[in-house]
Amino acid sequence: MKVAEAVGRALYAAGVRQVFGVVGSGNFHLTNAMVAAGSRFVAARHEGGAATMADAYARMSGTVAALSVHQGPGLTNAMTGIAEAAKSRTPLLVLAAEVTEPRSNFHVDQEALARSVGAVSARVTSAEDAVTEALDAVRRAVCERRTVLLNLPLGVQALDVPDALAGESALAVVPPERAPVEPEFADVEALARVLEKSRRPVFVAGRGARSPGARDALVTLAERHGALLATSAVARGLFHGDPWSLDVSGGFASPLAAELIQEADLIVGWGCALNMWTMRHGRLIGPDTTVVQVDDDASALGAHREVHLGVTGDVELTARRALQTHDANRQAQQGEQAQQGHRAQQRQQSRQGSRTADIGASIAARVRWRDVSYDDTSTRERIDPRTLSIALDDILPAERVIGVDSGNFMGYPSMYLSVPDENGLCFTQAFQSIGLGLATAIGAALARPDRLPVAALGDGGAMMGAAEFDTVRRLGLPMVVVVYNDDAYGAEVHHFGPDGHPLETVEFPPTDIAAVARGYGFEAVTVHTRADLKAVEDWLAGPRSAPLLIDAKVVADRGAWWLEEAFRGH
Repeated sequence: MKVAEAVGRALYAAGVRQVFGVVGSGNFHLTNAMVAAGSRFVAARHEGGAATMADAYARMSGTVAALSVHQGPGLTNAMTGIAEAAKSRTPLLVLAAEVTEPRSNFHVDQEALARSVGAVSARVTSAEDAVTEALDAVRRAVCERRTVLLNLPLGVQALDVPDALAGESALAVVPPERAPVEPEFADVEALARVLEKSRRPVFVAGRGARSPGARDALVTLAERHGALLATSAVARGLFHGDPWSLDVSGGFASPLAAELIQEADLIVGWGCALNMWTMRHGRLIGPDTTVVQVDDDASALGAHREVHLGVTGDVELTARRALQTHDANRQAQQGEQAQQGHRAQQRQQSRQGSRTADIGASIAARVRWRDVSYDDTSTRERIDPRTLSIALDDILPAERVIGVDSGNFMGYPSMYLSVPDENGLCFTQAFQSIGLGLATAIGAALARPDRLPVAALGDGGAMMGAAEFDTVRRLGLPMVVVVYNDDAYGAEVHHFGPDGHPLETVEFPPTDIAAVARGYGFEAVTVHTRADLKAVEDWLAGPRSAPLLIDAKVVADRGAWWLEEAFRGH
């Protein structure tokens, strides 16, 4: 048995069941070995797309995924997607063939490439140690929540595995999941005291809170203290349906949500970085607001802004410990009152906090962006992106999973299209690269086949990632691709245009993206007005045998609200 086969078999046995990539000579045998063992392989049309598909799949499935690429250019083509995954701490295994001869035209310093974007680098070094080294890479990806580049030198891949070790590849075991980090007792006590003193608390949950258990614990703790609930963009949907949810905090926050967060006397970030996007460069934090951060990675505490209290611990465990401490303190207070001769009466366990009738009514009426009034600037030729997004929200099924690209348009689908839970929006924006949206939606669709996949793209990102239209059609995904088409890189137009700068470098002649999609086998519709969306309703009512692309000609009269907010912060 060759090393390539032994490693492929071992990776499958260790739980790597989904592989994306583009196959060349250097990763041919390894990829085929994984497929033969039982892994599912999805061939992308570009390594950059494959990397983002793997990233999105891992995020939405909760499992480690793999990316398989050729040596040299195969890896460099994938680096933007790998950078996004690494910055997001996605458990991802990058399997890259490698040449070690410096004179080879394929030679690059692959280890340095990994380090440069924050990924972890590892290498298979010998036939005797290949399986052990590969399994260690899987363990690091899972247990350390890291993107790991496993370099596989061509010469080592071709070696014979010693007969005594050949059988071990099929006996590998799935590494245990990352153990929840227990918070220190003193930190929980300090958190409980801060919560008890607060009168207007707001909880902001992030990536580290994206689980049903964490959600339930936070909802219960928030109820005890009268806290309002919000999320970062990547955790959107976590509190869907809760009457005290403010939806997303930060640049995407509605005016009411921003106002209520700014009025908080305590903000607790639960598995949330509290970075410039989530806190609007700090402007959502009042001058006298106490800031607490809970994260299972101690290095994340205070990384983006000063915090008054940092708690190292798993979100769910910390919330449940704080809840237990709160209830124990209340019982002790009741016992003291009984001993002092006061009436033995059950005290109310929950405090009102910001959960007043007036605030509740305001949240119900206008916390969603679609409930905020606006002047519709649609014309007979172009549709307002808000009008488009609200209409699509009404038309598309509620059970959906959305992938969003980057650009001026991105706030509209991210905030106007509702999602059913924390697995409804895949937000690959840590690197803010244009062109990842379609691949994001493909990976998310494969992880959540029970939902309608929706890709929301700008025209720039759609053209960058157009090669993966073929992947959508080839996989038979019943996907809706919405292109917010303003014939430009809108962010640059609206940032530099008002100052009179020439815009020829960021504006383009009109492109019939619907025709491009038809060439790949899509059904397609061009949308100028709300009435044109009847074709979307017809597609949904039909067999959905081919994916649908909506080439929406959107107005370009101004920059999006979130973009103006972001640029004001610089």
